[in-house]
Amino acid sequence: MRRIIEHAHVVTVSGDEYPDGHIVVDGDRITAVGPGAGPGGEAERIDGTGCLATPGLINTHHHLYQWASQGLATDSTLFEWLTTLYKPWSKMDAEVVAGAATAGLGWLAKSGCTTSTDHHYLFPKGRGDLFAAEVEAAREIGVRFHPCRGSMDRGESQGGLPPDEVVEDLDTILAETEAAIDRYHDPSPGSMLRVAVAPCSPFSVTRELLVESARLAREKGVRLHTHLAETLDEEEHTAEQFGMTPTEYMDSIDWLGPDVWLAHCVHLHDTDIKRLAETGTGTAHCPSSNARLGAGIARVSHLLEEGATVGLGVDGSASAELVPLAGELRQAIYMQRARYGPTALTARQALEMATLGGARCLGRDDEIGSLEPGKLADIALWRVDGFQAAVDDPLVAFAFGPTPPLRRLLVGGRTVVDGDTLVTVPQDEAGRRGADAHRRLMRLAEEVL
Repeated sequence: MRRIIEHAHVVTVSGDEYPDGHIVVDGDRITAVGPGAGPGGEAERIDGTGCLATPGLINTHHHLYQWASQGLATDSTLFEWLTTLYKPWSKMDAEVVAGAATAGLGWLAKSGCTTSTDHHYLFPKGRGDLFAAEVEAAREIGVRFHPCRGSMDRGESQGGLPPDEVVEDLDTILAETEAAIDRYHDPSPGSMLRVAVAPCSPFSVTRELLVESARLAREKGVRLHTHLAETLDEEEHTAEQFGMTPTEYMDSIDWLGPDVWLAHCVHLHDTDIKRLAETGTGTAHCPSSNARLGAGIARVSHLLEEGATVGLGVDGSASAELVPLAGELRQAIYMQRARYGPTALTARQALEMATLGGARCLGRDDEIGSLEPGKLADIALWRVDGFQAAVDDPLVAFAFGPTPPLRRLLVGGRTVVDGDTLVTVPQDEAGRRGADAHRRLMRLAEEVL
């Protein structure tokens, strides 16, 4: 099918902007972008008058299962929050994950997200196929999905943070991770599903797991992901355990490079920032979660100044309840400016992080992240008429204000949101599945609380 969006304010991110522009979509690809009305011929014509067209947003860090544990430990630090929630999480099953992932991905789509990662690192024994459950949810919602097979093998008895009953042994982790790659990873052009290898964090995994995970990922040709430098507690823990900063530790075991992206990176030293830039290592910036947990403000403007790759992420719904991905642009802008001044981050820089920066983190900037001929037709069309029309620059209205309604969201040319309503799964049903997942987890958690 040919679709033509016309008379929208088109922001390509990679180059030109067209205040009255068009985008032509043939099948799953963009075939033309330019000024004025679209070309003639048979097509579905989408009137973009009063709308802003951007690339679909890319979520570079998430924990979908946490939709089922929102609203808990609301006044805790990261470590306090984790130790509170590990117990109920240890009881989740595939039904919980399926409902949480459906609601979480549906909510992301409603906030302009066309590609999302997920970092699932907790696999209670005998609870069904949790990884398969979230893969199926992504297929239903219709977003491009990069699930990360996470893991923890360093429980309390080995000096780690998680209780021993929620960690796996090294051989099981490596075997299950390889099986997930073999079953699900699709490296082909236009892929809707790619898998990454993602040990949880330096304080919950052994050195051997990090080393072997990197070996496996590079052998299989997939990417690497983990949390890093999220809190001062983590820095103190890493200094005590390894005598290094978190970044130095990861560098010492060959965990920096263009095939790696790291979540948070809040507490970085100048040398860390330079090293991330030198190695081409990506960062997933999650401003709302970092604020909710009191973790701090990442040095995003400094990372960008050094030429480092930075994307945006909403993080798990239990550490940033109901945060829309589009809303993270505003959070990123305001938090950088609160710390470094009013020129620290612009609306266009924030949009680039949310699109092309995210695509670079995932190694897909040749296919997504900008509106260019030949790229996949992952497009968000935002309504910035009405109250937002008082702002002359539609991108400023979008990035500085509340998230505007979605006129249309296309993923590979397929409509996922229409008229600000999720259409691939009935919107109310997606919300209900998430609520049911929460209630089910709370019932299961009564066994341990």
